[in-house]
Amino acid sequence: MTDRSPAMRTLVCLPTYDEVENLANAVARIHLAEPGAHVLVIDDSSPDGTGELADALASRDARVAVLHRTEKDGLGRAYLAGFGWGLDHGYECIVEMDADGSHRAADLPRLLDALEEGADLVLGSRWMRGGAVDGWALHRLLLSRAGNRYARLMLGLPYRDVTGGFRAFRAGRLQRLDLSSVRSEGYCFQIDLVRRAHAAGLRVVEVPITFVEREHGVSKMSGGIVLEALWSVTRWALAPRRPAAARARRRPA
Repeated sequence: MTDRSPAMRTLVCLPTYDEVENLANAVARIHLAEPGAHVLVIDDSSPDGTGELADALASRDARVAVLHRTEKDGLGRAYLAGFGWGLDHGYECIVEMDADGSHRAADLPRLLDALEEGADLVLGSRWMRGGAVDGWALHRLLLSRAGNRYARLMLGLPYRDVTGGFRAFRAGRLQRLDLSSVRSEGYCFQIDLVRRAHAAGLRVVEVPITFVEREHGVSKMSGGIVLEALWSVTRWALAPRRPAAARARRRPA
């Protein structure tokens, strides 16, 4: 547990869909690590009662709020809704974090410390010195490492972990990322925000985290999410070449 500056108003965004077995523990651990942090549960009408549990938690703790969405339309949309809510309510730091226990709340103070030291975006990194992954099968480790390497090389990003979902933003800087134009989801959404932050000249810092396999329920990862990320990274990497090619085709002989 750490004493966070009272001037640093922090909102942790927890998107949920069928996380009734994990949510209460996730919120409790956040408040154990950062007692002054507020939590926004963004629930996509979970059929397992996650939204109702979130309401119950909020009724007992003023540090918890709930944003109910009427349909399940993806991680990216959920986070964007949470970002908008946080900006509207005057938070200075907005955190992305999974509700399934895979992101350890014990690592949260390290991200917030880096923000207070001047970073605009702090990435919780599994793949830098001091970072780790616990509980993944070999094929999943290889897939994540390969996806990171591909995105970094194709987009020219100097960061070790561009697909991770545990990160903290200085809220005022989010408005420089043109969030209204974001259409990506899943891993792709995380890569998209990093490339936008890099292009906008934000100060991006990585800190090591330990990622652990979820405690209950099933992963939302699918082959479609991976393919979307691969296609989008390739499209983003090639996009700057298109205008030049178009001009060349129009140039008189």
